[in-house]
Amino acid sequence: MENWNRRKHFDHFRKMDYPHFNLCATLDITEFLKYTRARDMSFFLTFLYSTVKAANKIPEFRYRIREDQVIEHQVIHPSFTVMTKDNVFAFCPVEYKTDFIEFYQHAAQEKIRAEQSVCLEDEPGRDDALYVTSMPWVSFTGVTHPIQMSPVDSIPRIAWGKYFVEHDHYKIPLSIQVHHAVVDGSHVGAFFTLVQEMMNDPQQKVIASEK
Repeated sequence: MENWNRRKHFDHFRKMDYPHFNLCATLDITEFLKYTRARDMSFFLTFLYSTVKAANKIPEFRYRIREDQVIEHQVIHPSFTVMTKDNVFAFCPVEYKTDFIEFYQHAAQEKIRAEQSVCLEDEPGRDDALYVTSMPWVSFTGVTHPIQMSPVDSIPRIAWGKYFVEHDHYKIPLSIQVHHAVVDGSHVGAFFTLVQEMMNDPQQKVIASEK
């Protein structure tokens, strides 16, 4: 902590009543949508994998605040919302796997399980998570998420809305909410850049296994 170049930023923002900030931007998903449709792939699960993969590539997205210290997870795992048979949502935690097919199949099974009953509990004391939700009913331009600050909550939140057509291109709103004591705008910008690269070339950037 003493040698961390963001130590002053950490001390500054962690004392605030609401230290989170949210950024929402529009991504071009034309090539991504064409790719998933041609292969009858779930848009939700494939887009979910893309965002979680991008988040894991950015160290600051893996930082978590514990009391007065910052720890770094090697891997963070998504916990996403699904609609249940009772038309209310439930949380669905899934282990992140770098292999796309392995993650896709595992997440699909867990999603089906979560749809059968309402569960709003996360594993106590576990913070190697990434909270994810989608709102396919509206192409929003901004969104905020409820958080608790005692104990401090430094888990990033990702959300996306309904995609739409603009000038013959498919676009989607994507939002990321983070704790400013550990994440800056440059890190969020890097996240959006990575996701857009995946949208432009899904075969190489999403599906292909990393060497």
